[in-house]
Amino acid sequence: MEEEKEEAGSEEKDHIPPEDERSSTEDCLPEDREKEKESKHVIKNIPWTTAKNFTVEKGQQQIEELISTWDIHESWLHHSEFLEEEELKDSKRYHYRACWGLPTRRKPIPRATASVYFVIVISKLKPDTAPVEVFYRLESSRLIRRPEQCEFREKWLQDIIENKILCAERLASR
Repeated sequence: MEEEKEEAGSEEKDHIPPEDERSSTEDCLPEDREKEKESKHVIKNIPWTTAKNFTVEKGQQQIEELISTWDIHESWLHHSEFLEEEELKDSKRYHYRACWGLPTRRKPIPRATASVYFVIVISKLKPDTAPVEVFYRLESSRLIRRPEQCEFREKWLQDIIENKILCAERLASR
């Protein structure tokens, strides 16, 4: 568990630009400060169902609803599916997967796909009226994200697919 926290911390640190590359509002003109405030992006999320109203189907519908808020080009296609239910001491976890691909007219079957794994957690310690908790991670990462804290990026899917294609090409050239 501590390894995951360290890895998550180090991945976040990798994305912090050096001090001299960071933009500073102190260096901006007053009108630039206003534009910067307006351009702050709001992370889109959905109101999640309560524990007592949760069903496997409702969970899948809500994941689809969340995905519809992501800023992803329409050429990306996906399908989602329920994987399993996991019973733990303090919670029940419901696992889902959304599999993404970029089919084209020339290649209707994508060369590679990228999966996003979702977990919906129902706490046994919280009241039934509490909303479920939702987490997701990319197939190539151990970093666990929360929809309300992290904006999904299309580039993550592109990177997974590009890496898979590169790997397949390297193996084929041997």
